[in-house]
Amino acid sequence: MLIIVTYDVSTECAAGRRRLRRVAKACESMGQRVQKSVFECRVNEMQFEELERRLLAEIDEKEDNLRFYRITEPTEVRVREYGAFRSVDFEGPLVV
Repeated sequence: MLIIVTYDVSTECAAGRRRLRRVAKACESMGQRVQKSVFECRVNEMQFEELERRLLAEIDEKEDNLRFYRITEPTEVRVREYGAFRSVDFEGPLVV
């Protein structure tokens, strides 16, 4: 499944900046950054639950925001891209 993860972490204090780095690292481990605080992740149900648990453990629910969007198949009907950035085609051939 394709999920979109978005977050807004308060960086007014040092602890917030650390949370922001940890949240970004967790998202980078599962997907690709498409904007500063937006990630696309192609995951199965177990990976989704793991990522959700990791992120919930990092954020401060009183100061931060975290959202998950599940994009239903077929994604090419639901996702349109404009601009210079092109996301990785996880279903296409891997070229090294």
